[in-house]
Order: sequence, then C-alpha cells, then structure tokens
Amino acid sequence: MTEAGAEPPAATPSGGAEPLLRLRGVTKRFGPVQALTDVDLDIPAGQVTALAGDNGAGKSVLIKCIAGIHAPESGQMSWEGKPVHLRTPRDAADLGIETVYQDLALCDNLDIVQNMFLGRERTRSRVLDEESMETAARETLSSLRVTTVRSIRQPVASLSGGQRQSVAIAKAVLWDAKLVIMDEPTAALGVTQTAMVLELVRRLADRGHAVMIVSHNLNDVFQVADRIAVLYLGRMAAVRPISELDRQIVVDLMTSGESTRSAPSAGTA
Repeated sequence: MTEAGAEPPAATPSGGAEPLLRLRGVTKRFGPVQALTDVDLDIPAGQVTALAGDNGAGKSVLIKCIAGIHAPESGQMSWEGKPVHLRTPRDAADLGIETVYQDLALCDNLDIVQNMFLGRERTRSRVLDEESMETAARETLSSLRVTTVRSIRQPVASLSGGQRQSVAIAKAVLWDAKLVIMDEPTAALGVTQTAMVLELVRRLADRGHAVMIVSHNLNDVFQVADRIAVLYLGRMAAVRPISELDRQIVVDLMTSGESTRSAPSAGTA
C-alpha cells in the first residue's frame, strides 16, 4: 500500500520532492456503501491539484477525510513526510489544512474582519484587540491583491459572490494554511467574478501554498490547475499533469474510469 509502484501514473509531483500531503490506500465505508477504495494521492506545495469526478464518485468524502471530518477505515496519510491521523477538523487545522466549503460558512451579519477572526478573536487585557485584527485582515487581503472590497468593515451581506469567496480564501491564508481545499469555488459566479477567484487560486499556489479544488467546471479546471486527479466510483482513476490531458480524456475518466485517447499536443489541452 505504501510502495511507490502502487500509485496511479504521474501521482508523484515532478522532481521527486516529498509532497506536502500523501495519501496511500485510503478507504472509507458508510455502512454498506463503499465511498472510497484504496485511494492514493499526493498533494504538492506550490501547485493547484484539481479533483474531478462524476456525482457520487467520492470527491466530498475524500476532502472531508483530509479535513478531519471523516476518519478512513484504512490507509495512511502523511504530512510533510510524517504519518498523521486526522480525527477532527481541529487536527487538520493544527497542521495547516483549511477547507473553504461551497457554502463558505460566512456570517452575513458580521463584517469582513469579524468573519476572518470568527472563533479566533484576538484579545488584549480581556478586550477585543480590534486594531490588531483590522491590521492583520487588511494586510492579508492586500497580500493576495484582493482590492475590490470597499472596506474591511463592510458587512459580508453586502459583498458579491466573488468577493465572499475571496474573503473565505483570505481567512484560510490568515490562519497560516499550508493546504487550502476549495469545494466548487466558482459555482454560481459570473464570468468576471469567476476570473477574479481563479486568479486568487493561482496566486495562492504561486506563493507556495498547496491548493486543492473540487470543481465540475472543466473550463475553470484547465485554466488554473497544474494537475488533475479523477475519481471514478470511489477509486482514483488517474492523477496526471494538465499537459497530459484534455477535456475529453477527463470526461472519459470520469464516466468510465479509463481513456484510450492520446495525450494532446502542447498547447491544445
């Protein structure tokens, strides 16, 4: 299960560097339902790994195992080369794994600063340290070049979908996330807002973060991802660099678990 030969082709990032997160033989069952079976996957730092698959393929279960919500029945997870057991979301957060779910878990009645520090407020002499939190929130948004919000004290209810997604991502970065997992980050966004979010995703990877996105939108995936992992009926069908794939190959893998098509020539993905 831990032998290198057990991986799907191209599962190890180029250069042979130790991935930030390594999964080997991860299996998860819910009663009679086999959700994941012997899943192998490497998540390298500084790259965007897209997780694709049809409905029911196991995408949500896999990211919830990584996020500490579900404990696998078997298999091994390694973080920075060391075995780990993620039993709770706090275990994952302590390592530097933050997940931005599709509903974003933002509170409309709170402003941007309050949302970014929700549950982790800073205090000084038992009083909220508003100045420190404002400074940290402003610096984080600025470092990610999130410039479309009018004020960091703007209520989240007044933000557009793209701005809300940006705040949720910045919140993960604020808490020193090494791996940011995003569930359908561009769902229900318009063209302009989608472009803004994809630029932010790419910026995270360029800053050295590992990024994992779950998306049904293959156009977005091919625009931002370095590599694609495809699940089929709970098994990892393939993990390949974007240069070895095109949309039709990914669709084949999603719908049948295999593809006989040739890899595209450079620039035709």
